[in-house]
Amino acid sequence: MKKTVYITRKLPEEAVAPLRESFNVDMWTSEDEPVPRGVLLEKAEEAHALWTMLSEEVDRELLERAKNLEIVSQLAVGYNNIDTEAAKEHGVTVTNTPGVLTETTADLAFTLMLAAARRTGQAERALRAGEWKSWTPMGFTGQDIFGATLGIVGMGRIGEGVARRARGFDMNVLYHNRTRKPEAESMHGFRYAGLDDLLRQSDFVVVLAPLTDETRGMIGERELGLMKETAVLVNAARGGIVDEEALCDALRNGQIWAAGLDVFEEEPIAQDHPLLELPNVTALPHIGSASIETRLAMMKLNAEAIADRLEGRTPDNRVV
Repeated sequence: MKKTVYITRKLPEEAVAPLRESFNVDMWTSEDEPVPRGVLLEKAEEAHALWTMLSEEVDRELLERAKNLEIVSQLAVGYNNIDTEAAKEHGVTVTNTPGVLTETTADLAFTLMLAAARRTGQAERALRAGEWKSWTPMGFTGQDIFGATLGIVGMGRIGEGVARRARGFDMNVLYHNRTRKPEAESMHGFRYAGLDDLLRQSDFVVVLAPLTDETRGMIGERELGLMKETAVLVNAARGGIVDEEALCDALRNGQIWAAGLDVFEEEPIAQDHPLLELPNVTALPHIGSASIETRLAMMKLNAEAIADRLEGRTPDNRVV
């Protein structure tokens, strides 16, 4: 009897087809709407593999009900939605998709920094609304990126990608990370700094750390208070790392100059969220890895991991 794979979001057939040859593949019918919790629990009871997104809570309850489950393969680098301890207890392998999205996400982080600094969102909205009447000496003036100081919080592969891009803009790059990276420092010319010093010195702060108990809320009222009034904060990591209430206050009060956000504490963010009412916020719907090539490459890693585990091989990119 063929083993069953359940996919929690509708994916392109070219990504799913390789699994259909060897397994029974069941897939949620919507690309836009997450699978309801009740449906997920029901499907998990029969599945040997779950192909999941960040929107699914793979918790102890699910894992205890999923008696056949061998692997959870997540279409993301992050996996804070998965109870990895419970997975380990139940002998369930967990994999993610690192590496292939590094450059694409670094592109997006740099894009957000540029857009927030130069107020491109505000300028485009004004143009489309017919509010652009004339060139004005200080109209839509922003902050210069070239030659500025960039502080990167979380110097993993994506952080290094952003740092490499910053060299083309002659930026002075500081970084803060749980562990120092002397080899990367000498190779790329960036410098380590304590978090407080990084926040005080940087014109741009880009958050790229993983969401953990240690990093949750690490950029709060105190930290925002250390930043320059002309500084721009970019978060392309996870929403829970930045205290959104404190960020709203800092932006509203001119404590920092602008923010570029691709992630939020609750996703999708509510339309009436205070952050979306602020003109100095550039907001995107969590599209860090959203290039066609990268998303298909991520899906290929997931499909290969599922096939490997269900056929008795050790998959790559194991988290557990």
